[in-house]
Amino acid sequence: MSAALRLVTLNTWGIRGDWPARLDQLRRGFEQLDADVITLQETILTDEIDQAAEVLGPAYHLAQSSDRETDGQGITTASRWPLGRVIELDLHLTERTGDFACTCLITEVLAPWGRVWVANHFPDYQVDHERERCLQTVLAARRLEELVAESPGDVVVAGDLDAEDTADSLRFWTGRHVIDDLGVCYCSAWELARRGERLETYVRENPHFEDGEWPFRGIDHVLVRCGADGRPTLPILSCDRVFDQPDLTPSDHYGLLVELGTPSS
Repeated sequence: MSAALRLVTLNTWGIRGDWPARLDQLRRGFEQLDADVITLQETILTDEIDQAAEVLGPAYHLAQSSDRETDGQGITTASRWPLGRVIELDLHLTERTGDFACTCLITEVLAPWGRVWVANHFPDYQVDHERERCLQTVLAARRLEELVAESPGDVVVAGDLDAEDTADSLRFWTGRHVIDDLGVCYCSAWELARRGERLETYVRENPHFEDGEWPFRGIDHVLVRCGADGRPTLPILSCDRVFDQPDLTPSDHYGLLVELGTPSS
C-alpha cells in the first residue's frame, strides 16, 4: 500500500539560538520530507515575523493560532491540500497555565479522498501539570467527537503533547483511561509502527537541549482515531523520527514523520 498522507510534526523552538542557521536546516529538511500536512508548535507570528511562512514558503496553506504568547509564540498547521474550517480551542482551563499558549487548533483538511480533521494539540507543558493536560485533552477529544458526528471524516491528533505514553492524558487518547466519563480510542503511530521501541523526541543528546534533567522524553506524538472495527481509519504504514541527524537538528525537539494509507472501508 502506498502512502496517501505524509504528516510531520515538530516543535520548532521558536527563533531561539542561531536562527538563520536553523532556518536553513528547517527549509532543507521540510523540502526533503515532502509532507502533505505539517503540525508545528512554538512558531512565532508577529507583525514582523511569520516563522511558518518563512520555513515552508508558498506551497502550503497555513492555519495559525490566534492565542499567542507575548513574543508571538503559538502553533501552526500547514497543508498542501485546501483547508476548510479552522477551530481553535482555548486550553487555559486553570489559573496555572499563565501566558503559555496552550491551544488545540483543529483544521479541516480537504484531502483527495475526503475530510480529515487534523488536531494540532499543544497542552500545558510543566511536569506537575498532568491535571491540566487531562482537562485539556478531554476538551479536545469531546470537540472532535462532536465534529465527526456532524461532519464525518478521519481524525489525526499530532503535536507536542508534553507527556509520555504512560501519562493519564496519553492513556486516555489510546483507549486505556477514562476522563470525565468520556472514552475514546486513537492508535499511536509510533506504538504501532515501532513495536517495542521507546519513543524519544526530547533528549539531552540533542545539541539544543537546555533542560537538564527534564524527566519526559517521548512527548511528541501522532495519533489516528479508530473506527467501529477498532482499527485506525487511516492505516498507519510507518513512523520515523526526523530532524535528528548531526547536520540536520534545527530544534530542541526531534520530529516525527508518519505515513498513512488510504481510508479503510
